Amino acid sequence: MSEIRLYVTVNEVTAGEVLDLLSDVFGEEDFAIATTEVDEKRDIWEASVYMMADEEDAVRERIADALAEPFPDLSIAREIIPDVDWIAKSLEGLKPVRAGRFIVHGSHDRDKVRENDVAIEIDAGQAFGTGHHGTTAGCLEVIDKVLRARQVRNALDLGTGSGVLAIAVRKVRKIPVLATDIDPVAVRVARENVKRNGIASGVRVETAPGFHSPAFREDGPFDLIIANILARPLMKMAPELGHHLAPGGSVILSGILAAQRWKVIAAYNGAGMRHLSTIWKNGWVTMHFTNR
Repeated sequence: MSEIRLYVTVNEVTAGEVLDLLSDVFGEEDFAIATTEVDEKRDIWEASVYMMADEEDAVRERIADALAEPFPDLSIAREIIPDVDWIAKSLEGLKPVRAGRFIVHGSHDRDKVRENDVAIEIDAGQAFGTGHHGTTAGCLEVIDKVLRARQVRNALDLGTGSGVLAIAVRKVRKIPVLATDIDPVAVRVARENVKRNGIASGVRVETAPGFHSPAFREDGPFDLIIANILARPLMKMAPELGHHLAPGGSVILSGILAAQRWKVIAAYNGAGMRHLSTIWKNGWVTMHFTNR
């Protein structure tokens, strides 16, 4: 059965607002939601929801209902996602990504690794996180800075996707890392990637929605928490995330559009954290917070 993408075309500011609305509607369900910059010069973005063909009518109706009042002029477009081998297709155009001391590469690019690189091998596949998206690359840069400057005894990668960020931490510091994701497919992929990178004994990968797992109590509190998800769930979880952060700990947040950053900063300030820095990549921001 074909996969369908329903999307609306907007500008950057509206993309953040639409993403918030779609997250409210579909955030607890198994639908992928994304925003993509289509044309930087003309400020054209697309906000999308992905589903199987037999779910299209119901999903379209829910999108239309959510957007009807705040954005009555937006029209919903449709794209059929081709049934192709995405791993092979993705690898065709992917080059190694450098961020800080890290290089994220596919198995076809092992020869690109230099002597002092911290190499992370991730093949494009079913889980998010190959380093090519601005949020992943931004997280890697901030992780590099935090691990150079701060004492970190354990870490949590919340919404791990491919496991790339958890792997980055463990490759630099031989500390216990907990990596969690709500998606069982991502958990399976992350476990495979952890093994592929030779650090299976140091990274625990678990399925967990939010903070609902005994693993958080067993492994925490954490000196470093990384969450690369979406702005709305990040804001909602700010108080609970702060509860799992060790005194003097660091929080790295991404999956945030530039237009959403002030709301996220306000949420984390309100949860007792102090904003230290923001870096920008392709319309997305990655932010570093610490306990006050």
